[in-house]
Amino acid sequence: MLNRIATVKDDGTVVVDVPSGLEPATVGGTEDVYTEVAVDESLDGTDIPYRPPMQIVILIVGTRGDDYGHRVRLATHANFKEFVLTAGLEFYPLGGDPKVLAEYMVKNKGFLPSGPSEIAIQRKQIKEIIFSLLPACKDPDPDTGIPFKVDAIIANPPAYGHTHVAEALKVPIHIFFTMPWTPTSEFPHPLSRVKQSAGYRLSYQIVDSMIWLGIRDMINEFRKKKLKLRPVTYLSGAQGSGNDIPHGYIWSPHLVPKPKDWGPRIDVVGFCFLDLASNYVPPESLVKWLEAGDKPIYVGFGSLVRSLDMTLFQEPQKMTEIIVKALEKTGQREFLAVAEPKDFVYLLDNCPHDWLFLQCKAVVHHGGAGTTAAGLKAACPTTIVPFFGDQPFWGDRVHARGLGPPPISVDQFGLQKLVDAIKFMMKPEVKGKAVELAKAMESEDGVSGAVRAFLRHLPSKTEEQSPPQSSSFLEFLGPVSKCLGCS
Repeated sequence: MLNRIATVKDDGTVVVDVPSGLEPATVGGTEDVYTEVAVDESLDGTDIPYRPPMQIVILIVGTRGDDYGHRVRLATHANFKEFVLTAGLEFYPLGGDPKVLAEYMVKNKGFLPSGPSEIAIQRKQIKEIIFSLLPACKDPDPDTGIPFKVDAIIANPPAYGHTHVAEALKVPIHIFFTMPWTPTSEFPHPLSRVKQSAGYRLSYQIVDSMIWLGIRDMINEFRKKKLKLRPVTYLSGAQGSGNDIPHGYIWSPHLVPKPKDWGPRIDVVGFCFLDLASNYVPPESLVKWLEAGDKPIYVGFGSLVRSLDMTLFQEPQKMTEIIVKALEKTGQREFLAVAEPKDFVYLLDNCPHDWLFLQCKAVVHHGGAGTTAAGLKAACPTTIVPFFGDQPFWGDRVHARGLGPPPISVDQFGLQKLVDAIKFMMKPEVKGKAVELAKAMESEDGVSGAVRAFLRHLPSKTEEQSPPQSSSFLEFLGPVSKCLGCS
């Protein structure tokens, strides 16, 4: 059945093609539908409930708060240690080589390996991460030796073993992420490509099940050898995305409202921002360049590709020429992360986006969740050139909201498409929508929203903890098999 409806492409994404006879109403089972407005409560944090001090571990796998009196340990890759400690949190290293993981992300647009040669490398990284999760939740601080015993776990889905550790330690877990991982009929899984809306909800279970088939043996080895738990079944899902585990999504509900088929255990808390602009002093050359002309456009494609000395563009010099020619054709000035300086181009070094984007009339970037949020907060019309992961999703969301043109895939990046994109962003109505969204986002506080959601869903002391339940492939196999005529 999977072969009939799902195909893994060369870039690691999953294409879901639903047969024409499959009715949209039959996909996804019979979950209750919840109707809510985009923002149903204030986000100023004044109503955050009190909880006695707890020891909380945050398990984060991937690329880059307030603790309210709790002891917070952030377990992530070693290259983020200084960043975590500077923020006043406790650090614990997770397994896996962050450079290998980053290279994999650049090469594969999805989490699934794009070819057989990638599988062994990626499985080794995932296993190292999984087997480092339990020590992160119970071992002493590696620098001070202070004992640690976790009371609650916060994690993102790519930590994979998070729900199993929570089950073994009998502690609550809360999933937070910057892209959707909970099935919905309103848009497809970000790592899938689905043409028919009938396949949107199905795409989540398909991606989840494909990931699970690739890591099931490692998870069960982890459960038996380290957690002393029974193995889980072949048809269980990987992420434990059932309704019993609360999820919080870190984006503005004014950009992507909470889907109507997400229940009360799922929150859209708002974007989270670091205040870096207040401590930034721009170089004099930058100040003079800004004063010398009209507001510029920012063009940059993120630090990940640059830090790896890699690019997804086959001809970097040609890309630069395209950008410069597009500026000449549209009469714009520009901040650029790669180029030879010209009068209308300023070559940027490190500069915080929350300061930089306020100086811009529009932005062109890779579509990372944080960069997208910073541009929209600064009321900038946005063009997204997605590379991998959730970036195509944010490109689609920005375009659907009227804040920018359709995303330009890397392999279609060319002069005319960039010229058209710049002209689209210069339309007064597009700027008006960007200003409207930025004003709506002013009332949001994603950090306070996330803290409130976490504390609200914590079980009380009198509640008995039940182990997290994994989503099952059979949950969607039943209704789909009836539609496809399967026995």
